[in-house]
Amino acid sequence: MRRVARGDRRAFDELYRRTSPWLEVRLRRRCADPDVVAEVLQDTYLTVWRAAGSFAGTPAKGGGAAAGSAVGWLWTIAAHRLVDAFRHRARKGRVPQVPLMPSTAPAAEDEVMANRIGQELEQALLVLPAEVRAALRATVLDGLSTREASVLLGVPENTVKSRVRRARIALREALS
Repeated sequence: MRRVARGDRRAFDELYRRTSPWLEVRLRRRCADPDVVAEVLQDTYLTVWRAAGSFAGTPAKGGGAAAGSAVGWLWTIAAHRLVDAFRHRARKGRVPQVPLMPSTAPAAEDEVMANRIGQELEQALLVLPAEVRAALRATVLDGLSTREASVLLGVPENTVKSRVRRARIALREALS
C-alpha cells in the first residue's frame, strides 16, 4: 500500500490483480445487479489509488504491515461505495436487487467464521431465516451501521435492528 501511495502503478496493478476477483464475488453476494457491482469496483479502486496515502495499516509482528488490514480497508471502502450506489439509485427510483437467499456454496467469510467458532454456531446460523442472516452479516461481518445496512438491504432501520436482535437472541439460546 505504501508503494501505491507513492504512485507505483505496478504495485496498484498487482493489488488489483490479487484482490479484485475476491472483491467482485463478495459484492455480487450483496447485489444482484452486475452494473452496480462494476461501478462499485471501479469507484473502490479509484478511491484506493487516490487515498492510499491515508491508509494506516495495522503493524504485524516484526514491524511490517499486516496483509489482512489492507484487504479489510479495501472491503470497507467497497461496502460504503455499495451503500452509496444503492442510495443514488433509490433517489432515481431504481433500487437494485439484493439477494437474500443463501447461495449453494457458503461464502469464504462464513467458512472461516464457522471453523473458528465451531459447529454449534454454524448450525445456529443456518437455522436463522435468510433475511435475519443478511442483517447480521451486514452489521457484524461487514461492519456497516444500521442506516447503511438498511439501505443495502432495502428495509427500514428499525427492521434491521429487530432482525439483528432476533439473530442475537436465537444465537444466544442455541449456544447456551
